[in-house]
Amino acid sequence: MFRPSLENVVADLFGPRPAPISYRTKAYPDNSEPDEFGSQKPMECCVSKRANSKYKIDRRLRVNLWGRPKSPINKREYGPGQHGQGRTKPTDYRLQLMAKQRLKGYYGSVGERQLRRYYLEAVRRKGDTGENLVELLERRLDAVIYRMKFAITVFASRQLVSHGHVKVNGKRVNIASYLVKDNDVIELTSKAKEMARVIEATQTAERDVPEYVTADHQAMKGSYIRGPKLADVPYPVQMEPSLVVEYYSR
Repeated sequence: MFRPSLENVVADLFGPRPAPISYRTKAYPDNSEPDEFGSQKPMECCVSKRANSKYKIDRRLRVNLWGRPKSPINKREYGPGQHGQGRTKPTDYRLQLMAKQRLKGYYGSVGERQLRRYYLEAVRRKGDTGENLVELLERRLDAVIYRMKFAITVFASRQLVSHGHVKVNGKRVNIASYLVKDNDVIELTSKAKEMARVIEATQTAERDVPEYVTADHQAMKGSYIRGPKLADVPYPVQMEPSLVVEYYSR
């Protein structure tokens, strides 16, 4: 007696099994599209969620972290969710945690393990640990590109670096966490110099170039003069690296 298999019975009831979702990357140009910097990127199903929800951190921290006019905190100055407008008791741990999350999120959501390594390096160096921590974060290549106004956001500057559009002292560097040294020369590639997003970023009036870097927006190059102090960094919100040090030294 013939007995159909379970797979055939399911196919008769619910139809054939759907084809698996393709997760092809830029190695397959037929399934990808160019991004804002002209490089190939995967389909929408493969794009990181951070690209679409990066401003949620503003409401979670209840500050306009990057000082942008499109931040949702400009319209709703309270936290997300049903109890977002409720009062919360500012415990010492909460203050330390929020200070750490602000510093971590400002630089494009630096990983927790990586931020701890920056803290350990800041402790090892001479001087104030909080000042050393800020200097290490400001030496990141994606942060330097952001300070030079070659990108409109820190996320765009990270993408610019990771796609190989940045040179340091004439050599191409595609590591966003690369630490720039004093007097290093940073330059965009010839292809990046013609990108509309880069030209638009250099013309924006949202931010100014700080004094510890120089930027020539005609030649699309600049130099890193020195490591900054906390007072030199143009944060749009108050950063408290001393509380971050207390958080990690618990």
